Amino acid sequence: MSPSQDVISGQRGRTDSPSPEEPFRLLGSAERLLHLCRSGVSLVLDCRGPGLPTVVHWGAELRHASTADLEALALGAVPGSVPSTPDVPVPVSLVPENARGWSGRPGLRGHREGRDWSAFFALDTVELSEEGGGATVRLRAKDSAADLAMELLLELAPSGLVRMCATVQNTHADQPYTLDGLSLALPVPTSATELLDLTGRWGRERSPQRRPFGIGEWMRAGRRGRTGADATLLLVAGEAGFGFRSGQVWGVHVGWSGNHETYAERLPTADSVLGAGELLLPGEVRLAAGESYRTPWVFGSYADGLDQLSARFHESMRARPNHPASPRPVVMNTWEAVYFDHDLNRLRQLADLGAEVGAERYVLDDGWFRHRRDDHAGLGDWYVDEDLWPDGLHPLVDHVRGLGMQFGLWVEPEMVNPDSDLARAHPEWILATGDRQPPLSRFQQVLDLGQQGAYDYILERLDALLTEYDIAYLKWDHNRDLIDAGHQPGGEPGVHAQTAAVYRLMDELRERHPGLEIESCSSGGARVDLGILERTDRVWASDCIDALERQSIQRWTGLLLPPELIGSHVGAPRAHTTGRTHDLSFRAGTALFGHFGIEWDVASATPEERDQLAQWVALYKQLRTLLHSGTVVRAQSPDPALWLHGVVSPDGDEAVFAVVAVASSAFAPLGQVRLPGLRPDVRYRVRPLPPGDAPSTVGPPPPWIAAGECVLSGEALGGVGIQVPILHPDQLLLLHLAAV
Repeated sequence: MSPSQDVISGQRGRTDSPSPEEPFRLLGSAERLLHLCRSGVSLVLDCRGPGLPTVVHWGAELRHASTADLEALALGAVPGSVPSTPDVPVPVSLVPENARGWSGRPGLRGHREGRDWSAFFALDTVELSEEGGGATVRLRAKDSAADLAMELLLELAPSGLVRMCATVQNTHADQPYTLDGLSLALPVPTSATELLDLTGRWGRERSPQRRPFGIGEWMRAGRRGRTGADATLLLVAGEAGFGFRSGQVWGVHVGWSGNHETYAERLPTADSVLGAGELLLPGEVRLAAGESYRTPWVFGSYADGLDQLSARFHESMRARPNHPASPRPVVMNTWEAVYFDHDLNRLRQLADLGAEVGAERYVLDDGWFRHRRDDHAGLGDWYVDEDLWPDGLHPLVDHVRGLGMQFGLWVEPEMVNPDSDLARAHPEWILATGDRQPPLSRFQQVLDLGQQGAYDYILERLDALLTEYDIAYLKWDHNRDLIDAGHQPGGEPGVHAQTAAVYRLMDELRERHPGLEIESCSSGGARVDLGILERTDRVWASDCIDALERQSIQRWTGLLLPPELIGSHVGAPRAHTTGRTHDLSFRAGTALFGHFGIEWDVASATPEERDQLAQWVALYKQLRTLLHSGTVVRAQSPDPALWLHGVVSPDGDEAVFAVVAVASSAFAPLGQVRLPGLRPDVRYRVRPLPPGDAPSTVGPPPPWIAAGECVLSGEALGGVGIQVPILHPDQLLLLHLAAV
């Protein structure tokens, strides 16, 4: 359907409700009041002007709203005035404007040598179109006094997910405009009284924290030059006590891998917004005459409970044309098996054992290139080390491919060790400000890909490796923050250009090498966002593969990403990062609910352990279609020591759940555990699922487990539940459900 200004043929003046197949409605060209509706979500957008559009309602579907209802809704949303506030109502637009009376954070922040710092846009055109079952609204506005133009693009996907971005253009004939920031905001109601976001550090990424949503601004700013281990994937506002399965929630995410900001703000007038955008360094974006800047995509999800909020993201990601289509292969990664000790015979043996247990992709990690004996040297010298590999990587690649596995390779293209041929030849290619070098981190600096010479060198090196060798997969690492990141010699800020260059580099490599897959690995989970995932096929959730830590890390990474995009590996019995020791069933049962892999020197395993590992690999292959297409569900237990999560098939006929003891329980017995997300009118046969059917327990199992199965309706399983064994800490029980 092609868009036209203000009106779509056949949509004017509709008075009936939109059907599920009709994602939007336009009410009269004069009113320009839009009702977008999809998958239980309604977004009512007031484009009647004179200023930028405002969101009248973003929340539960208004299925029966007529034209008159929506007009009344828009009128009813206009607040009254109180003493010491503007005499006219203050609209809160998608890009809030101080000039119209908004006393909170303005959306556009910039100036023209101290002038034109307060924008006052007039709405010009509104275009509406439909594609792929979703609705797109494109709006144009201008500020003639400040010589600025703005375009807003807002989409409501079939999943009910909102996606929007803004472009600002300097229309002045000759004077530049310095842009300090441009963010977008969505309103949330006063009933949203709590905030949830995520924080963390290396090895403990995505730890949840909650707080009241009070008066003022709660800003989560990321100044690390990458998404960051402490970044919040989502900032969520919700009703008091909201959880995975209950309570209305509204969440935002910014799809950008550089500096960024996400915020929640509530004014004394009760106006409340969630907003996000790129965080620009001083002077980082100066628009010459005619130049423009476009924000990253900002995503918004409304739902009843966090599981539904996640499901909207998961559904939209799975609908992307570049979403991985093939079954996610079992990965064997060499890092925690050999580290920097690269010996061809040992690596071949690992490949043999990997193939024996069922691995399908073999990844050679750090240590294969020139001068790389530890992490002190070599980054930037992307040539196969001739001393270690006199015949190149061909003997290993050929061996791996001969076993029927794909070959993958670790790279860290954005970094450089000062002790490298590259740094010695081109010190000017290091991101630095003034006459100083940034402090070292992991003995490395950042290569300035915003400089064309550095970009061309990295592109040529990676392209040459991908051309010479049969490489199906790059594990793309990024092991330090960007500090004092300026372009030499002047020291101008370079984070924005660096992020854009990385995107361009990945896009170019994938265009040259169709079928190439890339993993976003950044000190583990420090670059996890929907910007990098436009050109990568999974993320490494954390360098910590301690199964207990991973239960939390994967639980909260899954708030944004579906399981197939979250790399999750079976590690050694004693975790490299924490020193904890776990049973194989706990390690493998944790890795099962992601993109499954092995990061363990399986040559050190006993034959019995390798046999058990092969059983887990076989189970993953059996279940991966379900795990990577179904709906993720998480249940809240009254016992904080017991977690439950699972995946229900799209048709609701099959499910797999994990009952996980993350600590010792204070309850004995635990009580009945509810299994959510099932079809209430379907009866399910519930069985323990081998090899995850024999955890260590306190006392004998409940009678139904001893009998081997029970049959209950989805209504009973979700509303009443079933008894589970009293698990020892760090144990899990797998349950398989099939409709009967």
